Amino acid sequence: MSSTAVPKRVALHRNPTAESSVPSSVSASPFDSPRQSPSSTSLSSLASEQQERTKMLDTYGNEFKIPDFTIKQIRDAIPAHCFHRSAITSLYYVFRDMAILAAVFYLFHNYVTPETVPSMPARVALWTLYTFIQGLVGTGVWVLAHECGHQAFSSSKVLNDTVGWICHSLLLVPYFSWKISHGKHHKATGNLARDMVFVPKTRGEYASRVGRTIHELGELIEETPIATATHMIGQQLFGWILYLLINVTGHNNHEKQIEGRGKGKKNGWGGGVNHFDPASPLYEAKDAKLIVLSDLGLLLTGTGLYYIGSTYGWLNLLVWYGLPYLWVNHWLVAITFLQHTDPTLPHYEPEVWSFARGAAATIDRDFGFVGRHIFHGIIETHVLHHYVSNIPFYNADEATEAIKSVMGDHYRTEAHTGWTGFFKAMWTSARACQWVEPTDGAKGESQGVLFFRNTNGIGIPPAKIAK
Repeated sequence: MSSTAVPKRVALHRNPTAESSVPSSVSASPFDSPRQSPSSTSLSSLASEQQERTKMLDTYGNEFKIPDFTIKQIRDAIPAHCFHRSAITSLYYVFRDMAILAAVFYLFHNYVTPETVPSMPARVALWTLYTFIQGLVGTGVWVLAHECGHQAFSSSKVLNDTVGWICHSLLLVPYFSWKISHGKHHKATGNLARDMVFVPKTRGEYASRVGRTIHELGELIEETPIATATHMIGQQLFGWILYLLINVTGHNNHEKQIEGRGKGKKNGWGGGVNHFDPASPLYEAKDAKLIVLSDLGLLLTGTGLYYIGSTYGWLNLLVWYGLPYLWVNHWLVAITFLQHTDPTLPHYEPEVWSFARGAAATIDRDFGFVGRHIFHGIIETHVLHHYVSNIPFYNADEATEAIKSVMGDHYRTEAHTGWTGFFKAMWTSARACQWVEPTDGAKGESQGVLFFRNTNGIGIPPAKIAK
């Protein structure tokens, strides 16, 4: 498969008059855009809009064209059977993953002991391996709960939410709280004012963070690799926890929300924005009972962990659960970061954003055997997931292939780089994707399409801004 990091431009294939192959129970689009998609406007309007655009360049200097296909075209391209959700199949994967977790614990607990492995360094190495394996499988359980949150697990909402609540609570994730905020992320992917996950800093925000004025960014010296590595380590260790606690990387426009619960609220410590308080502006008043139920799940799990620690020792608890938990957090942050951060991806100002445009601002990657069989394909089929989130993971490969002809070169993938490319992309994105800004000289609608820029000499330089 050829790389799309420097994509070739090909014609989009579309069939706007075809009858939908999607079952009638599936709506045309659960996420209505506040802005009409350009593909649903008249030809004269399209021509006028095109005249208002100037050339847009991604980080690498590739010309970018705004997507012009519709959600209906995407859904029509997907075979109807891909939407089928099997409770039996989904439950099989839950029991399989839980069985693996139990079996690995049993083997290490009984056979990696001072009696069976007298060497302390050998035991440390083996138990380190244990934390890594359990972290991988635990991430798979997290992904299955994620399926529940999107109602992709089965056709029963009660079963979905029950399994999701149990699995996420066991991983110290507030299920309903996350489900609600994650749903808002899907409704506003790529929207700089409303997205909930890895919202990039604008030029002004980044300049403020580094203590410079916006016109000085093009003159800054390169960030040292040590500084980049330090930031990445902090992100991987604490990113998920801080997202739950203070909404780090989420949008910070809470005062502008319709319900009005965000007055005086802002991201950060003491800002009142978190995933545990029913009064948080992330939620509406009607969500309060669900937030409390999420907190109850955490309380029950926390009580169980306290009992284990006080009975069997806190160091044992750290090895048995604590370190695997940190591995799960690491994988979640890495996966999410690389799904939405890449030098080829755009972000949109609200006035030019639409659901179809935002959903295309994601990228598929490949993580080999682990990605396919342990992480349940969450890395390999994420673009599809943003268009149709209730397709179960075991049907996502076929559905992904089906939408490629509609998306054309707007389908982004780095699958050809394999699992090693996943780790390389973490470093590349950390170095290349520091803030977003419009293409230098952009006019009209193009001013609302922003791309990553950096001070590290990767790709085209930042725009020159007069003092």
